[in-house]
Amino acid sequence: MTASTTRRTTATRSRLAAVGSIAVAGVLLLTGCGDQTKDSGSDTTDTASKSTAPLADKLPQAIRDKGVVKVGSDIAYAPVEFKDSSGKTVGIDPDLADAMGKQLGVKFEFENGTFDTLITGLRSKRYDMAMSAMTDTKDRQEGIDSETGKKVGEGVDFVDYFTAGVSIYTKKGDDQGIKTWSDLCGKKIVVQRGTVSEDLAKAEAKKCPGGKTIAIEAFDNDQQAQTRLRSGGADAGSSDFPVAAYAVKTSGGGNDFQLVGEQVDAAPYGIAVAKNNPELRDALKAALDAIIANGEYEKIISKWGVQEGAVKEATINGGK
Repeated sequence: MTASTTRRTTATRSRLAAVGSIAVAGVLLLTGCGDQTKDSGSDTTDTASKSTAPLADKLPQAIRDKGVVKVGSDIAYAPVEFKDSSGKTVGIDPDLADAMGKQLGVKFEFENGTFDTLITGLRSKRYDMAMSAMTDTKDRQEGIDSETGKKVGEGVDFVDYFTAGVSIYTKKGDDQGIKTWSDLCGKKIVVQRGTVSEDLAKAEAKKCPGGKTIAIEAFDNDQQAQTRLRSGGADAGSSDFPVAAYAVKTSGGGNDFQLVGEQVDAAPYGIAVAKNNPELRDALKAALDAIIANGEYEKIISKWGVQEGAVKEATINGGK
């Protein structure tokens, strides 16, 4: 996501499957590229390293030397990325990153940040990449603010790895007749700031008939929005389908919320990489294609119950 150009931001149409029950996975211990000292055993060591991390040589040398990829992420978006009861970062994105790390011989370290600041952090080199259920859009690729249409940065490249749509949810047993976005006119919706859900709500509000509008309350993260709706402070909430479905399944033991209507605006999730770092971008694509080919991707997607959002290959800048 990024400020107003985020998805969790702007996009196109329908998507994915039921969210599975949470299975807390330990973070995989990833191994690096072995000892590079020039002794009589160096050839053997290099061969062993390439066999355990076959794509290591595709990474930029600076990242290979560090053995770490710094990942900017809003770690409050279950089941995509979130903290478990022990404080460990878990979810779809961390699992995929761990699997890619085995291919590249590095560890992916997730650093928590507010979603609408992640691309700024990428530009300032605080992060090597951003992976946070971020929708790949042309506006983001080109550095355009989707609300104003103005250029706000140099843009980013995306490595697309999943497909997701947007859903509306309400308090359970109290949908107030809300089935579509147009039904929100005259009502209040809670969303996460800088997401597609916020963009859709703003766009729909402009279409409302005279005397009615959509009151939109935006929060730093989705959990805050859910809390507001749960307390009766709004009529509906909206987020990406896997997140909305997970909240419906888990919040209050499944008694707090319900999904209403159909998913809309299915679009690719992408890993964001700075435009001036094509080597890292291409290494990530190669790693994603490798785990798709070896079956690890399918295992992870199935574990979290989101098979309908799976892709058959990684794509660069596939968003529209």
